Amino acid sequence: MQSEIALTEYSHGAGCGCKIAPAALEKILSGRKSNLSFPNLLVGNETNDDAAVWDLQNGQSLISTTDFFLPIVNDAFTFGAIAATNALSDVYAMGGKPIMALAILGWPVEKLPAEVAQHVLAGATSVCDKANIPIAGGHSIDSQEPIFGLSVNGLVATHHIKKNNTAQEGDLLYITKPIGTGIITTALKRKDFVQEDVQQAIYWMTQLNDAGTWLSELPYIHALTDVTGFALLGHTLEMAKGSNLSVNLVYPQIPLLPNLSHYIQKMIYPDNTMRNWSSYQHAIKGIGSESFLTLNDPQTSGGLLLAVDKNEKTAFEKQCLTHTLPAVCIGEFFKENDSLIHIIEAR
Repeated sequence: MQSEIALTEYSHGAGCGCKIAPAALEKILSGRKSNLSFPNLLVGNETNDDAAVWDLQNGQSLISTTDFFLPIVNDAFTFGAIAATNALSDVYAMGGKPIMALAILGWPVEKLPAEVAQHVLAGATSVCDKANIPIAGGHSIDSQEPIFGLSVNGLVATHHIKKNNTAQEGDLLYITKPIGTGIITTALKRKDFVQEDVQQAIYWMTQLNDAGTWLSELPYIHALTDVTGFALLGHTLEMAKGSNLSVNLVYPQIPLLPNLSHYIQKMIYPDNTMRNWSSYQHAIKGIGSESFLTLNDPQTSGGLLLAVDKNEKTAFEKQCLTHTLPAVCIGEFFKENDSLIHIIEAR
């Protein structure tokens, strides 16, 4: 049954490319106001961080997050696996360890058999099994398009919490996965793709960012986040702006998925590429024709972004080798200037 049904044909968007554009989201959220104070809320939505964090006052804090989207691949099991990996990432990006998940399912019951939804849940369960957590329940609705994701809770030692707005001047910027999943999955939706390229994208989208748990214990990692729908530019910008710093982003050092230039030459890219750029262009300097499409490309289940003390570069890279974490240095933070991100096209 899975081979007969292509899930991407039942949705208008795909993966984290379904996100509301940053500028529109900022406008939506600007109207929220509350006079209440919550001292235990260590991380809320005021800093655009990856998850909320609540101090349990016993040396630990609770991390809570939710993430869901429309199908990014045709296979139901793989869709569930990618969605689960992506949702768990927000806990890892705060330095925590997931403990439990709840499923979020929207299903067009008149269009797609229930058995296909079972495969989606099976894919998600396989990932949660790897993370050693249960899917302990959830909620479902009848919807016009298939939707799936998880609400995830995790724990972290309070003094190990990693935020996205605490980078320091001189820190080096590292990334742990190649970018380009938005371009490749758009090619899949348009039925103009090389199968090996799609398999590479799937491989990376189903790799857990569980390194975030041990990375949080390293005091020289000053800030941490992950790369999703707002693209590498958007999430780097959140780190820089929140830390009152700028970033030199060295484009030749940024890892890209294989064969990405093949799709770029055909001008295959997601709609959210342009919406991302519309939100960030005021803060970017030096972007080129290729980097425009890759750095604005909305990622699904992308890698971790880390701000690392430059004096600990050797120690950090040794730790990455020990844990087989493919972290690549792609830039450096410096004192805030006229533009928050300076893209260096040649090195």
